[in-house]
Amino acid sequence: MAWSVDARIPVFVLPDTAALSAALARGKPAAVVGADQPGEAAPTTARFKLGAASHAAACTCCLGRSPAATVLATLFQSRARGTVPWFERVLVLPEAGEEIRVALSQDSVAAAWFKLG
Repeated sequence: MAWSVDARIPVFVLPDTAALSAALARGKPAAVVGADQPGEAAPTTARFKLGAASHAAACTCCLGRSPAATVLATLFQSRARGTVPWFERVLVLPEAGEEIRVALSQDSVAAAWFKLG
């Protein structure tokens, strides 16, 4: 018998920003990647924006990586360190969807931690 366990965190690209509230209301705790959205979000949600630098320019861990791959790395590290509430899935707003898809297909580190759901 063959076993297959994929422990990577699922990433869901939302069809539109209106779907965010419904996606947060159902399912497991989530982190959100994309622009800040007005309104009330679930208290277990961490929000990350593309292009928000967390390290000095050209630091060793970010050099050569796309902004989306860097956001995913920061998201994973924040979860592991406990600096954000625990989440079991990532919801991506439409404006960041294509960049996240490309990062998951081209960045081996991001693909080791996350998978498209």
